[in-house]
Amino acid sequence: MKRREFIQQTAAASAFIGIGGFGLQSFSTTQKKITILHTNDVHSHIDPFGPEDGRNANQGGVARRASLIESIRKENPNTLLLDAGDIFQGTPYFNYYGGELEFKLMSMLNYDAATIGNHDFDNGIDGLYAQLPHAKFQFISSNYDFKNTIMDTHAKPYKVFVKDGIRIGIFGLGIELDGLVDKKMYKETVYLDPIETSQEMTRILKENEKCDLIICLSHLGYNYKENAEKISDLNLAKATKDIDLIIGGHTHTFLRKPTVVKNIANENMLVNQVGCYGINLGRIDFYFDSDKNKVANGTSIIV
Repeated sequence: MKRREFIQQTAAASAFIGIGGFGLQSFSTTQKKITILHTNDVHSHIDPFGPEDGRNANQGGVARRASLIESIRKENPNTLLLDAGDIFQGTPYFNYYGGELEFKLMSMLNYDAATIGNHDFDNGIDGLYAQLPHAKFQFISSNYDFKNTIMDTHAKPYKVFVKDGIRIGIFGLGIELDGLVDKKMYKETVYLDPIETSQEMTRILKENEKCDLIICLSHLGYNYKENAEKISDLNLAKATKDIDLIIGGHTHTFLRKPTVVKNIANENMLVNQVGCYGINLGRIDFYFDSDKNKVANGTSIIV
């Protein structure tokens, strides 16, 4: 199937979802469209998989992703490109270049922001810091306190983007590193509770920054069936409010379309994750009426 046909068919198959209690039936003809593109757990996969690589054969690769992103940006200039962490580790490119190539390519693709995953500490926090000059996009981390580390001030707790008059607030959450990453790799980085952090970030973004759309870049993991109490994207969604979209990572979960979750205020919100290795590109379109009420439409596109 040609890529254009795939995009058309998957977009048509995915339903519009009312966010914040707002439904499509009351949507006016005047609308603005914001497109959110996203990746997660790319793990240094620069090249596409080869024809012999099983279920991933002939998929992925930065060049194909770049072509797809360019075509979507031409369709809608009001587009943000985001990543949910674990940019590093997985191919010899990382072993040889230490993350330089990954950050340079993401910069060439004009990523707007990324959060930090556990594998992004695989060369230590000093190794992560050393590659920052190659990243022409913003790192956002709300629940890693870096104040006693070399990363202090180099990751922001949140960032606000404005597209076509729509204020988009983004914050980032990382998984607890203790027990997952050697202490010497992340040093004095302090882990803060994701739910409490989310409540504070959404308050700031909604009340202080007057954001119309709030997105969480999460590396917490989609869900943990064997440990239902562990903080995951689904648990975070149920325990918070005012988040419109959680873009997830860590568990390499492939969702063909976003999961709709009722938040603590009994309003719809979305959780999405697109597997790993750059095989898929997530796309969520938000449509705003003249009063900035919104609906969303999302899918996953095979690169």
